[in-house]
Amino acid sequence: MSAIEPQTLQISTIPCALWGTDSDRAIIAVHGAHSHKEDVPIRLLSKIAQGCQILSFDLPEHGARREEAALCKPPVCVRDLSAVLDYAEARWDHVGLFAVSMGAYFSLLTCGDRRVERAWFLSPVVDMGALINNMMTWFDVSPERLKREQAISTPMGQTLYWDYYCYVQEHPVRRWPISTEILTGGRDTLCDPAVTSAFADRFSCRLQTAETAEHWFHTESDLSALERWLRETGRDFIR
Repeated sequence: MSAIEPQTLQISTIPCALWGTDSDRAIIAVHGAHSHKEDVPIRLLSKIAQGCQILSFDLPEHGARREEAALCKPPVCVRDLSAVLDYAEARWDHVGLFAVSMGAYFSLLTCGDRRVERAWFLSPVVDMGALINNMMTWFDVSPERLKREQAISTPMGQTLYWDYYCYVQEHPVRRWPISTEILTGGRDTLCDPAVTSAFADRFSCRLQTAETAEHWFHTESDLSALERWLRETGRDFIR
């Protein structure tokens, strides 16, 4: 892994990290749950992307924003990603997107009408409604109970929120016009592979599977698979 450290900056009040030397292109990186703007997959991308810059940021409740009052819910995350995109589109001629897990879901809500040329999704949550329904089944939480209690902690470290549940139902992903590459783990128990495959078919995404990887790519073999995938699929953008 490259020892090069990113520049730090703020966009609005959002802590960001910027890798690479001046270029006419950049990739916006959106991390997943229990992660941060300088996590391993993003650092790996920054090492590979010699021809473009990488701009990442901390979502609410993550990284340098763990003590903030704002919660990591869709309206706030859409607002923050929109602010980062405004900055990127004003600074670079060409903009790409790299999103991990729930970061992909927030990207689906935000980027469809933006000037994003290419996207790479790692273990993406492409149907948050399906995931929330699965979590409610796993932990025996009914919609009625969630509405009554408003917020319920789970053993996964994720909290189920009634307003989050309602938002997801009211904002289905109906279009995704961006050319997208998807990499999933063959042992992913969080995201249903049938759901991911259906999304890929619906929006003409190219889907690859690292058979021995789980949802979180963290082992040496996982990261080797991720690096190969990024090099193969990103050759024409990251140079």
